[in-house]
Amino acid sequence: MLWFKDEISLTGFVRKQKYGNLKARLGIHRNGGDMMTAITFEVPKQVTDEMMVLLLSADPDEQMIESYIHRAEIRVAKSADQIVGVICTLTTRPLTVEIVNLAVRDDYQNHGIGAQLINEVIQHCRAEKVTTLAIGTGSTSFGPLYLYQKLGFRMVGVDRDFFVRHYSRPIEENGLVLRDMIRLELNLK
Repeated sequence: MLWFKDEISLTGFVRKQKYGNLKARLGIHRNGGDMMTAITFEVPKQVTDEMMVLLLSADPDEQMIESYIHRAEIRVAKSADQIVGVICTLTTRPLTVEIVNLAVRDDYQNHGIGAQLINEVIQHCRAEKVTTLAIGTGSTSFGPLYLYQKLGFRMVGVDRDFFVRHYSRPIEENGLVLRDMIRLELNLK
């Protein structure tokens, strides 16, 4: 989970005012949740507070999310009618789609839901004759970097100081201040 270095957690003071204690109401806890429930995938009609909490866990800047969320194609993973994962994509160039946000509830991580969401997007992109699926992630995002490469994405570049240029406050992840974005692509031809 990412958060600004000077925040205590995702439900810090600023977010608590806007979303209340939504994280607690949704039952988002590190060791909670029932993994026995079947996961379903759907395209939601609108962005809900439940989705926004998840999106903020992957990108702590609400303004950044607002800059793309209404242009993005969104898919959610659900378990027992609760959203447990969300993925947002944008067409960035002809025949290229970029995953701009991918988040899975803490208690559902490491159960293949992120991979399933990406595979849903891959299937959709292939059906639409998209040739390249792109994604960018923080250089300190070790788990996501492993997942993307395991799914066939290849590193194509480093956007040095991306998070310094585009975020107003430092972001900390895995005990490191996040600075660079790693760019990866998957060839769908």
